[in-house]
Amino acid sequence: MSDQRPDPTTPRRAPAPGGGPEVEARGGGADERRYVPSEVSPGRWVRRGVLLLAAVAVAYAAYRIALAFFPRWWAQRVADQVNGDLTSGVLWGLFYGFVFTFVPLLLLVQIRRRFFSWFWRGVVVVVAVLLAAPNWLTLSIVVGRSNAAHAGERILDVDGPGFRWASVVGAGGAAVLVVVLLVAGIALGRRRRQVKSLKGELRARDERDRQRPSDPGPQGAQDTAD
Repeated sequence: MSDQRPDPTTPRRAPAPGGGPEVEARGGGADERRYVPSEVSPGRWVRRGVLLLAAVAVAYAAYRIALAFFPRWWAQRVADQVNGDLTSGVLWGLFYGFVFTFVPLLLLVQIRRRFFSWFWRGVVVVVAVLLAAPNWLTLSIVVGRSNAAHAGERILDVDGPGFRWASVVGAGGAAVLVVVLLVAGIALGRRRRQVKSLKGELRARDERDRQRPSDPGPQGAQDTAD
């Protein structure tokens, strides 16, 4: 009878339930592949991509709903204010166009301030866009191609005459005024820095003059020689 020992590298067979044929039992060999959840779970960029696609889908759905609702709704609000009067339409158009362009642009140019972080600059941009909402709504009626935009155009033609073009004039005047104020502010700031620099140079020159020894003059030089 030969003395044969089992090879440790050979997989052992375990008895099958019910007395069936033996089944190979996997051991803990070096080349065994174990289940690691991190290897099969989606990565960080996959999750971000899914969230981005979901956000885009939600934004697109909200955009379509807004196109179908807001142009007609805004035209009805304007019609209630104007009530078919041309003068009222022009005055309200100038008011909405000027105020809701001037204030957002004046707020938007503040992002050039150095004390604003990038987060607060983003907040300022969002607030400026929201403040210009009346002009965005009017623009959606003017350039829109949806059924709601065409319905808004018909409502403004009858009950809001002069409002659309007065809004354009008011917005253009506000934009020009903001540009003029911005250029004037930049020039004033440059002039203020120049004046401050000149004052600093004059102060430094006065300090040098006070520290320089005074000239004794001819009479003082003669007294020193005597």
